[in-house]
Amino acid sequence: MQEISVVTDQDRAHRATELRAMKAAEERDYLAQEEADRRANSDFVQVTPKGWARMQKLMKENLPAARIYAFLAEHIDAVAGAVVVSQEVIAQEIGVHVRTVKRHTAYLEDQGCLVRIKVGIGVYAYCLDPHEIWRSWHKGKETAAFVTRTLVSKRDQPGTVDRRLRMMVSELQPDAVQA
Repeated sequence: MQEISVVTDQDRAHRATELRAMKAAEERDYLAQEEADRRANSDFVQVTPKGWARMQKLMKENLPAARIYAFLAEHIDAVAGAVVVSQEVIAQEIGVHVRTVKRHTAYLEDQGCLVRIKVGIGVYAYCLDPHEIWRSWHKGKETAAFVTRTLVSKRDQPGTVDRRLRMMVSELQPDAVQA
């Protein structure tokens, strides 16, 4: 950087204005690059080695469940870490019967691959394990918790959804504190 001698108050004020303009230009460039990165990877789903191991195991042991898992991973929301979809839509998209979707999403939940939260008749919010799969344009995830707004019926027991999500995350973090 070039050294500049500042002699008068007017010179100081002019230099301060130049520095503010340079800083503003750097900030604009940084924000523009961030936005370009976000757009470039807006459809990018990240899979950890644990996620790939899960997929390999599912493909070997239960191919229909693996197809459902892949469908959910493909459509996961970057903000919520979940996807809300009807079992009928999943069935249509992967070419199976709704009963197949019901059976295999229950299997996936039993295996700890996801948490199903019923939000309507045949409609669930499927939360995938954030240590396996997440959608983000960032190079790495900043948290391992689900960030989501989940709407459930008053008939659901209070705390059930929160407790199930916490259990999934705490199983992955040995020092996690239970609420």
